[in-house]
Amino acid sequence: MVYLNCIYTKTGDAGETSLGDGRRVLKTDPRIGAYGTVDELNSVLGCVIAAGPSAEMIRILTRIQNDLFDVGADLCIPESDEPLTYTPLRVTSTQVTQLERWIDAATAKLEPLTSFILPGGSMVAAQLHVARTVCRRSEIEVLRLVQVERVNSEVVIYLNRLSDLLFVLARCANDDGKNDVLWIPGAHRDGSGSDSA
Repeated sequence: MVYLNCIYTKTGDAGETSLGDGRRVLKTDPRIGAYGTVDELNSVLGCVIAAGPSAEMIRILTRIQNDLFDVGADLCIPESDEPLTYTPLRVTSTQVTQLERWIDAATAKLEPLTSFILPGGSMVAAQLHVARTVCRRSEIEVLRLVQVERVNSEVVIYLNRLSDLLFVLARCANDDGKNDVLWIPGAHRDGSGSDSA
């Protein structure tokens, strides 16, 4: 159980914060950047839900929001060979497999892609594309951390699959891909189709 009795603690006023194991680090530490971006992604998913997707998509996204707290909990406690007095919460392959199931089920309903698509369409689709890009950035931040510290490999895999799922869900939110906005390569290089007055 988590208890938050006082939101401000004043312990971070000098630019430091505590990890889940109690160790103090600078707020610029790559581990803080990694799980901070996961928190940003979770907030963006809250905006997606507020935009009014289908009940089924809300169910999926709410479960993912919960999983992202697991990701953050995993990242805030560094992997260690030292014995701990508790079992840290770690992301599992089962959580990744669930993402893959959702991707497969959604993809089966989609129109085939004939081009890359532009982020947009419906409000929900546009918000999902924002979430997808934040997820990619979150994955990159975790990979930066991997270069200097040990990280549960399932965290990286989870974020990689999640960005794929968010792309597929964005297409679902555009009437299963029927209202996707397609990229037309080089469409305006020669000035044709110009909207200038």
